[in-house]
Amino acid sequence: MIAEYGEWRALAKGVARRKGRGRRDPLWARILVIAGALLMIVSGTTFVLKDAVFGYATRSVNKEDLLPADQGKHASVNGAKNILLIGIDPRPNQDPTEPIRSDSILILHIPASHDMAFLISIPRDTWVAIPKYSNGKRTYNGGKSKINGAFAEGGYGLTGKDARKHGTTLLAATIKQNWGVTFDAAAIVDFVGFQDVVRVLGGVDMYVDQRTVSVHIGHDAKGNTKVPFEQKDDPNGGTILIPIKGVTPKVYEVGYQHLAAWEALDFVRQRETLPKSDYDRQRHQQQFIKALLKKIASKEVIGNPSTLNKVLEVIGRAMTIDTGSIGLDDWIFAMRNIDGDRMLTLKTNDGGFHASPENAGAEALDQTTLDLLSAVRTKTVPAFVAANPSIVSSSS
Repeated sequence: MIAEYGEWRALAKGVARRKGRGRRDPLWARILVIAGALLMIVSGTTFVLKDAVFGYATRSVNKEDLLPADQGKHASVNGAKNILLIGIDPRPNQDPTEPIRSDSILILHIPASHDMAFLISIPRDTWVAIPKYSNGKRTYNGGKSKINGAFAEGGYGLTGKDARKHGTTLLAATIKQNWGVTFDAAAIVDFVGFQDVVRVLGGVDMYVDQRTVSVHIGHDAKGNTKVPFEQKDDPNGGTILIPIKGVTPKVYEVGYQHLAAWEALDFVRQRETLPKSDYDRQRHQQQFIKALLKKIASKEVIGNPSTLNKVLEVIGRAMTIDTGSIGLDDWIFAMRNIDGDRMLTLKTNDGGFHASPENAGAEALDQTTLDLLSAVRTKTVPAFVAANPSIVSSSS
């Protein structure tokens, strides 16, 4: 039985909160909040459902079959639930037939009590066994690879709806094969689409916590926008950056910044120049979503039906969901008591890189993370977190 919230806070030592700031949520933490600030109105620290807004927002969300045939078939929202959250970041002018790797992979676990949620990020470079799979156009023979390759292999050679479905299907099957975790719902977020959200909002205000050099955007002496680095794969893992002469990269300095839409998207894409790579990028993405939600919840947006409708519309275009056999309204009602303070982010690999013994450029999951995934499978996550409070991420 899940502990009372006050007990959880006492158990999670080191998870101190600063005045006015909530717990850090991963990039796609609020996806089910299609049941939160994205599809609900924020009032104080609770989410209050507004019928008119809910109806408009849910109409704008893409609903597709994403999960494998053996998953997502529960008829009731009762009981513990797992949702697969996938973030994709296709590059500008990318050939639509080229495979897209999943940039973010998260498991959102909701215990049977439905009064809390736990978020677990699977590092995109985790070395796993990917099962054999045919998407109707191409057959992948299976093998070992980084887990973000599962989404790419599943949709390889396909476009649009078919690519999303088969990519999610193979990724979900890969997670089941490696750790026994299955899903009741899934959501894909196209991160490029969130640039449109920021544009409608007129930019976003956020705190840049470390000096970040862009590998994608720079300027020459005449002010022309240029790519500042040539990138090559490092055979030992990672990326080799070769500066392009005469091009000065865009730099995001430490401090509070107002970021235009293109700056926000560029900032949260950076990892190659950061000391902890994907872990730093994920933290910045978390901070960005926090700032975005704060802006959406502000009076200037909430109090302006025209602006709010535009925001919800572009959010809907950036998302694709599969609610399984459970209606979206039932999901949202079931999660109505889960606000930011009841959504705990759980650390993977103690928040750092854990090298794979099989591939120098990939990661493995440490024993604590493997035990956590076992708890997800057996639906005992609350008890596991109570026994291992150090896995709860510190607040920002």
